[in-house]
Amino acid sequence: MTIAENLHTIENGIAETAKEYDRDPASIKLIAVSKRHSMDSINEATRAGQFLFGENYIQEASEKIKTAHKNAAFHFIGHIQSNKAKQASELFSMIETVDRYKLARSLNTHLEKLDKQLDILIQVNIGQDPNKSGVSPEKTAELLEQIKSLKQLRPLGLMTIPPLTRDSNMARIHFRNLRILSVDLAKQNLFANNDCVELSMGMSHDYKIAIQEGATIIRIGTAIFGKRPERT
Repeated sequence: MTIAENLHTIENGIAETAKEYDRDPASIKLIAVSKRHSMDSINEATRAGQFLFGENYIQEASEKIKTAHKNAAFHFIGHIQSNKAKQASELFSMIETVDRYKLARSLNTHLEKLDKQLDILIQVNIGQDPNKSGVSPEKTAELLEQIKSLKQLRPLGLMTIPPLTRDSNMARIHFRNLRILSVDLAKQNLFANNDCVELSMGMSHDYKIAIQEGATIIRIGTAIFGKRPERT
């Protein structure tokens, strides 16, 4: 299967699942997770009409963004250290993994110098997995309240990576809990747009379940690009 064919399969899967659950397929954004994949693969995806990509490593993303299609946009979806905030604030259209005030404040400082606003998501460790990054569900409202004072940041919603499991249905409860949390936070007026909250959840193996539970952004790598090359 080519990248174009894989994208077509995923797009059909999104549309069919959305319609089955009375959702508008256009309300669901597909991020092609391109970390460790070549520019040739990214270019093949853009030729097939895919322009939204996800990267995990700042330096790798920086090199790709320099030569990417002019319409391509990149989300940062990996763990980010505060000392990388300057580069991240320059490179990405959204950072999905803000999980602490120190990072948010550092991003805001650099964005002020750029005179730029940046869309962000709050990464929530919804499954309380010690191997995952993210703010705890109980501390998410407090973090969003703190971010209100950072005028260059636009918190649009939540992101999560559920605990790793062989049974994709086990992720359902975590996706559902993230959606429930987002509803509660929106009632507290903690997002930039409380009427339209983004939920980034679901990957190659469980994206249909994520859509059923309310995902508005899904992050898919292997099902589009194939097996990820080892990092050198």
